Amino acid sequence: MQIRTTANSTPPARDASAAAQSAESRRIGDDVAQACHTAMSALTNDRFRIMLEQITDPVSSGALMTMRGANVVDLKSAQSSYADNSE
Repeated sequence: MQIRTTANSTPPARDASAAAQSAESRRIGDDVAQACHTAMSALTNDRFRIMLEQITDPVSSGALMTMRGANVVDLKSAQSSYADNSE
C-alpha cells in the first residue's frame, strides 16, 4: 500500500468558499442562539415584564405621549426615584 501526497499551496476555491460559508453559518447560528437566550431572559425577568405591561397599557402609553417639558425632573430626583424603585 502506497500513500502519495501532493502539496498544493492554494486550496481550491470551492473548499475556501465552503469553509467561509461554514464559518458564516456558525456565526449566524451563534447570533440566533444568543438572541434566543436574551429574549428568554427578558421574558422571565419580572421587572421587565412589569415595565412591558405598563408601556403597552393604552392609558399609560397615552400619558407618556402627552408628557410636556413642564414636567421636567432634575437628574438627582430622577436618580433617587430610580434607586428607590430598584430596591
